[in-house]
Amino acid sequence: MTPVPPALVAVIGPVEPALLISWTAHYRVLGITDFRLAFHFPDHVPTAWRDQLLATAAELGITPATVSAGPWHEHTNTDLRDALREQAGPGWHLLADSDELHTFPAPLEKVIVTAERAGRVVVGGLMLDRVAPDGRLAHWRPETGLDRAFPLGGHLTHRLLRGDPRKIVLARSEVSVASGNHRAPGQRPDPDTLACVHHFKWRSGVLDDLRRRVENFASGTWAEHTPAVRDEAGRLLDHISQHHGRIDVADPRLGFRRVDLDGLPAGWAAEARGIVTGWRPPAANGHR
Repeated sequence: MTPVPPALVAVIGPVEPALLISWTAHYRVLGITDFRLAFHFPDHVPTAWRDQLLATAAELGITPATVSAGPWHEHTNTDLRDALREQAGPGWHLLADSDELHTFPAPLEKVIVTAERAGRVVVGGLMLDRVAPDGRLAHWRPETGLDRAFPLGGHLTHRLLRGDPRKIVLARSEVSVASGNHRAPGQRPDPDTLACVHHFKWRSGVLDDLRRRVENFASGTWAEHTPAVRDEAGRLLDHISQHHGRIDVADPRLGFRRVDLDGLPAGWAAEARGIVTGWRPPAANGHR
């Protein structure tokens, strides 16, 4: 029996419309037809930006499940995501942030069938940070495309920022997923079939977002559970400051090389397995 395609569940912040267009197109190619999206806009976002992004969603044939505004507390994303999952109902849910484009080791239908036959209720992935060739936090043009604008993939998140690079990319509706989609308590994804989660966060404008995040969390304007998110942002800002406004793509620790969305990077299965099975959270992050 052919499985029903999963519902895509995502919370969308004030991204550029071009990213929403590319993101939607990517998941439609994977077979997604059910987009369960919540748009959330912090107070600093201009009304014109909000209106343009919502108009873009309408042009894409997507009706948001919810549109909200206000502080982006650490729990905001999780609360909105869980409400979307409840609305999506039973079955498999594909979980992706608005800057994450997944590449799977097989067609999505086969990935789900394989998981079900193995009795698994989650499928895991590993983040691969995508950056510009010279490490600049670059503007990009829709006609250029994400792959050409950000052709390098490496391990910035966990090797420099000390963040959790693990992701739950697919989960059955009855499975609880932790904040940030990093874990499903009580479940262990198959480490040999991990998706590549191409992470296109490092674009023009992200530094302002990170500074705002640090300021709002530090002041208590936005509520946080632990200082982990703020600490990761601070590490990136320090790194950028030390490297003249760029990510140091030549740092061998970060393992940057050319990759693309059309297939898994060379040697991905072994590389991803080694990172996921060996990764441990820094004690200061407060993760367990």
